[in-house]
Amino acid sequence: MRRGTRAAPALPAPVEVMIESLTHEGRGVARVEGKALFVDGALPGERVRARYVARHRRYDQAAVDEVLQASPDRADPRCPHFGVCGGCSLQHMHPEAQIRAREQAVLEVLEHVGRVRPQRTLEPIVADPWGYRRKARLSAKYVLKKGGALVGFRERYSHFLAALEGCEVLHPAVGRRIRALRDLLTTMDARDRIPQIEIAVDDDDQTALVFRNLKPLSPADRERLESFAREQGVQVWLQPKGPDTVHPLWPAEPVPLIYAHPDFDVHIPFGPLDFVQVNRDINRAMVAQAVELLGAGPRDRVLDLFCGLGNFALPLARRAGHVTGVEGETAMVARARDNAALNGIANTTFHAADLAVKDVADAAWAREAYDAVLLDPPRAGAAGVMDLLGRLRAQRIVYVSCNPATLARDADVLVNTHGYDLEAAGVMDMFPHTAHVESMALFVRR
Repeated sequence: MRRGTRAAPALPAPVEVMIESLTHEGRGVARVEGKALFVDGALPGERVRARYVARHRRYDQAAVDEVLQASPDRADPRCPHFGVCGGCSLQHMHPEAQIRAREQAVLEVLEHVGRVRPQRTLEPIVADPWGYRRKARLSAKYVLKKGGALVGFRERYSHFLAALEGCEVLHPAVGRRIRALRDLLTTMDARDRIPQIEIAVDDDDQTALVFRNLKPLSPADRERLESFAREQGVQVWLQPKGPDTVHPLWPAEPVPLIYAHPDFDVHIPFGPLDFVQVNRDINRAMVAQAVELLGAGPRDRVLDLFCGLGNFALPLARRAGHVTGVEGETAMVARARDNAALNGIANTTFHAADLAVKDVADAAWAREAYDAVLLDPPRAGAAGVMDLLGRLRAQRIVYVSCNPATLARDADVLVNTHGYDLEAAGVMDMFPHTAHVESMALFVRR
């Protein structure tokens, strides 16, 4: 030890604790002498022996050493990497219990943060909890001590990559190719200059892999990638710099990726780096529920905020008289217009506007009248358009959220300032086996 340095304080011995509840991150909560102890791998109602891993002023962290009394909600993780890989946090919990926990989390945050309660709770939207993830960004790193390249997700609470052989939540087109991707990168000249692989799998299981190459590839590496693409039946793309530099390597003219909403006869092309929902089946059911909750008919005008490629706007246009979509990125707006034309949908208009700021009220689209509004904001929520929604006074608002905290904050404004009732709220199991919570709320004007 160098002079002037102090040894880290010793951690307490393992303790037996009763788990009282679950955090929003999926950790069990216990109390030791009045101090909160967050225990990885523990479920409510369980008695466990917990091993301390870190201490903090207001709480401590631990991991399960032994389950002494198991919860009926405990499940055997399917993935051999669970507990090390940070891609999942709840495989030890039955999927039915996971969705109940998400529902409880949303309702609690709405009540405690938003000061609101829904008049009714929507049935959870669920689907197959395995092999569902069609979009992901995988990290890659060449680690000689680990025998070659690693591909996948980082270890829990660590910047190190987990040494994965496969993945049970990724679509099988990718999850079963993790070992093949590791072997491919290990043989490449640029193995230490490819930090990530973006994946996209469309509704027909067409698979695109985007390799982020920090330096130009050698002819040998390009041939290795092309051979891999041909043998595996996948598209391989390269990204030498920013997103606008993405280009196909093989095939030279790849078949477009497409996802669909069959109930609405809508097909939406997307690029391998475009934002689309990761879970096809949940997305289809989510959009159908949103359309039903809005109840828009041929005489109604609908505003779709944060519209993206038209995921909600185009299905809505099959029911409503007119749909106006607004999105922050000009390129995305152009794509949404193209997608409307591709589907023969003429009753839509799309506009570019930064919805994170509060100065959109003077835009022409913001001065029009709307019967209903749908919004699907990013994790930061929709604080920038709350004043606008208050002025528009639409009869019905459907809010799709990926962050219960910002949903609750915005619900407080809609209900307690702008005169809406929270008529219904519910959750969607968009990311099974993780602590991520996707929800939907219906607000009706009083």
